[in-house]
Amino acid sequence: MEIRNIAIVAHVDHGKTTLVDALLKASTSFDLHKGLAERAMDSNDQEKERGITIYAKNASIIHNDAKLNIVDTPGHADFGSEVERVLKTVDAVILVVDAFEGPMPQTKFVLRKSLELGHKVLVVVNKIDKPMSRPDEVIDLTFDLFGSLGASNEQLDFPYIYAIARDGIAIKELTDEKKDIEPLLDFIYEHVPIAKSNKDVPFRMQPSNLSYDNFLGRLGVGRVYEGTVKVNDAITIISADGEKRKGKISKLFNYIGMDRTEVKEAVAGDIVAIAGIDDIYVGETITTDDSCEPLPAIKVDEPALAIEFIVNDSPFAGREGTMVTGRHIRERLEKELETNVGLKIDFEDGEHMKVYGRGEMHIAVLIETMRREGFELQITQPEVIMKEINGEKHEPIESAVINVPDAMAGSVIEAMGKRKGVMTNMKSENGNTLIEVDVPTRGLLGFRSEFIVMTKGEGSLYHSFNRFEPYMGTIEKRTVGSMISGETGSTMAYSLWKLQERGPLFVKPATEIYEGMVIGEANHGQDLVVNALKNKQLTNVRSSGNDEALNLTPVVKMTLEKAIEYIGPDEYAEITPKNVRLRKKHLSELDRKRQRRA
Repeated sequence: MEIRNIAIVAHVDHGKTTLVDALLKASTSFDLHKGLAERAMDSNDQEKERGITIYAKNASIIHNDAKLNIVDTPGHADFGSEVERVLKTVDAVILVVDAFEGPMPQTKFVLRKSLELGHKVLVVVNKIDKPMSRPDEVIDLTFDLFGSLGASNEQLDFPYIYAIARDGIAIKELTDEKKDIEPLLDFIYEHVPIAKSNKDVPFRMQPSNLSYDNFLGRLGVGRVYEGTVKVNDAITIISADGEKRKGKISKLFNYIGMDRTEVKEAVAGDIVAIAGIDDIYVGETITTDDSCEPLPAIKVDEPALAIEFIVNDSPFAGREGTMVTGRHIRERLEKELETNVGLKIDFEDGEHMKVYGRGEMHIAVLIETMRREGFELQITQPEVIMKEINGEKHEPIESAVINVPDAMAGSVIEAMGKRKGVMTNMKSENGNTLIEVDVPTRGLLGFRSEFIVMTKGEGSLYHSFNRFEPYMGTIEKRTVGSMISGETGSTMAYSLWKLQERGPLFVKPATEIYEGMVIGEANHGQDLVVNALKNKQLTNVRSSGNDEALNLTPVVKMTLEKAIEYIGPDEYAEITPKNVRLRKKHLSELDRKRQRRA
């Protein structure tokens, strides 16, 4: 059977996963009775809630007696390292571009990686049914992007097709009849080369991803480059630094549809999962001949951000979670390292574990998963990882693309300027302004919530890592102070009614709070210690006037992402299965004064 391997890449929300749904339904192995959920490849709970792909996943379809292995990749910049590794296992890339938005920052990132590897890129212009769609202009913009990324003449002559992935429709020309997805499959078979299948040489494969099974342990998922292998075969694993160790294959799996199916033999050209090697890692070479050359190493991107995980020691510790000790958190993080390749963890300081990730979203997904599993922990303010180049401190710079209504462009440009952003391009069209900015990663931390308020929810902001540049100096970000509770107890509506004049609140009436907990923002810019437990003093003397009605402004709900953005250098975010609270590192006012003097 002929095998072809493709990866589908795109910017977040351009319709990758929906396109995979349409392809899966076109497979001859698709079971109509079983059906297929919408965005079926986004099987993780958080993927469904956020509406984005977080983990790269494998699937395959059988069509016209040929097998097509499809890898669905994440669209968010924080999970870009997954895309990089996956691209090594395929022969061609399908780049999905929105017919209205055109190429975006993550499109640029994934395309650059594909072109560097010399892959053939097929372009699918999706969502051509949008009222504002401009497919021909988007093709021109994509061509310009190919040119700016240094594509070869052959790569610049890219084939393209139009699609409405949601309805399972593909057409070669805009005037063609909109019938089904078959034109896209013909387009793939026409342009994607058949995977090389040299079965007469020793077996060699390289895991590009890791998976975990509760019964089988760690699984290496990757492409078989040469030869064949059977279950129970003895193998040699060659690490990136050339060290060799022996192993044995206990189980082999390949992919039919979205299901992992057990097989007895794996052949060259196919993408498979291997069980039996407990310490297998991404980029290692697995072979049946210990004298063969290792495959070129897969480089995993360095982390860009660090957050400290600390055992919860707040007055409310242990009330809501079941996993609260340092040992529990350490074991959970060690398990995460089994499969989360872009993550690094420093366990040196007992109860303080430093977690390094690709971005805020990357670490937030891990924290959210842990709190759903019953963990309680505290986290510190995110800190950007600097790099020393030629003896000078350098920091990461991000390319941001901002789309806002014309009236709001001025305030956004001003806010970016305060965060050391340098505008590289600006274009106004149809009442909207597109702004491209190079800004330090530090400047974008905590900017998203401010941006949503500034643009009344009408703006979009996307960014991805670009390069390192010399350190740009301090960035003033938070202009407000914190409203800190001076007492422990239950909040009263009367107190909150009086306090809401000082700034937005994070807590409702009858909420349990403790001394040192941050219950709101103080607009004046300095921390304010308040008493939110005070009730109105009632007397038995009849008042001549009426009581004032207590009109409380709706509170700002503290979510995990908001907490990571808002948190200050002298604060912790307390994460429990039921609540996200902010608190000062030193709970009593006396301790905080001592700290300031020290």
